[in-house]
Amino acid sequence: MVDVSLELIKRLREDTGVGILDCKAALAKAGGDLEKAKLILRMEGKEFLASQSRDANEGRVEAYVHHSGKVGVLLEVNTATDFAANSEAFRDFIRNLAMQIAAAKPRWVRPEDIPPEAVAEEREVQRAKAEKEGKPPHIVDKIVEGRLQRFYEENCLVKQPYVRDPTLKVEDLLADLGAKLGEPVIIRRFVRFEVGVG
Repeated sequence: MVDVSLELIKRLREDTGVGILDCKAALAKAGGDLEKAKLILRMEGKEFLASQSRDANEGRVEAYVHHSGKVGVLLEVNTATDFAANSEAFRDFIRNLAMQIAAAKPRWVRPEDIPPEAVAEEREVQRAKAEKEGKPPHIVDKIVEGRLQRFYEENCLVKQPYVRDPTLKVEDLLADLGAKLGEPVIIRRFVRFEVGVG
């Protein structure tokens, strides 16, 4: 079997919506060939969740209150069928996700949800910092983009490292669950409450 790059695995996962482990195995069997790996996944009966058009109108709302009584989370996650929404895997996922939100304090679900003015402001702040640090003008843009990625990881739920296993991101768990259930799983929205923080 061929050792495949993380970048290639990510590309296959984005194209298909299939879980990371399945993508890695298919790429290894395909000798690193992306198109062959897609064919292998299809032959194995793995659904291509990224291209599914079924609406995710079912799901669950999860409530979590930390034992201190000072932090609480309300979270909605959707799937295509009630059957999937009531599965143990789905319920475990949203329970853990609510705890993730309580612990890691994300502000948005995904980068696309951030208001453009907030992104523009963060970009300007990081540009000013890089210039103040005396970074050469030709690399300031790269530095700003790198710091923006860090901003997304800190503030967007799907980009955050998973608190129970920081080698994984929440978006990886989401893709793996979708692959396991055979249908899309969408984090719709959440609200995080903390005593004294408004």
